[in-house]
Amino acid sequence: MAVKVKWLGHAFFQITSQNGKIIYIDPWITENPSCSMKLSDFDRADVILVTHDHFDHVGQTVELSKQTGATVVAPVETAQSLKEQGVPESQIIFGGFGMNIGGTAEIDGIKLTMTQAFHSSATASPAGYIITTEDGKNIYHAGDTGIFESMRLLAEIYPIECALLPIGGVFTMDPIQAAKAVEIMKPKKVIPMHFGSFPILEQSADRFKELVKNKTPDVEVIVLKPGEEITL
Repeated sequence: MAVKVKWLGHAFFQITSQNGKIIYIDPWITENPSCSMKLSDFDRADVILVTHDHFDHVGQTVELSKQTGATVVAPVETAQSLKEQGVPESQIIFGGFGMNIGGTAEIDGIKLTMTQAFHSSATASPAGYIITTEDGKNIYHAGDTGIFESMRLLAEIYPIECALLPIGGVFTMDPIQAAKAVEIMKPKKVIPMHFGSFPILEQSADRFKELVKNKTPDVEVIVLKPGEEITL
């Protein structure tokens, strides 16, 4: 079975691994203008990754975890907050503690490495994730972040098959910074996210796509519509 990456709007992604494991990242479902699905549409999940505690990222983690029994992975203080909101302790990684930047958890052959992200969060340092599937493909979800030089090091350690990068500006990298991030990481593929959801954000990925084409033409830019997926 091939690895699939589906964009569900904003920073919300579904990754289906080689062995059929389902991973959700930043599951903002209810009132997400980019997501057409309802909470009741989600009947299965193995892992839920949370990058930080803003409403448009933590989303429906509590409800989705209860509904599916998925293991929740989040930074320590964010994990504790989610536990207080109702996520069962037994479903939070590392015995209810959560994890921190630099750490790696392995669940059913899938490795989840928490990376830094430069943003804000009330309960913990914001994070991103490198997801290494059973067949060794590295998928990088940057979370909400500005550009940082250590992206280059992350790509050296974990050669990136597919990068999921915010491009919307205001709260994250804009297209110029995101295109530079692509230039220093050189993933095989890149999918833009965190744009078009709010009026103040970049409304399309056109500028980002053109910049990457000019700077790093070997990298494939894949602009998805919410609900569309690619196969790696």
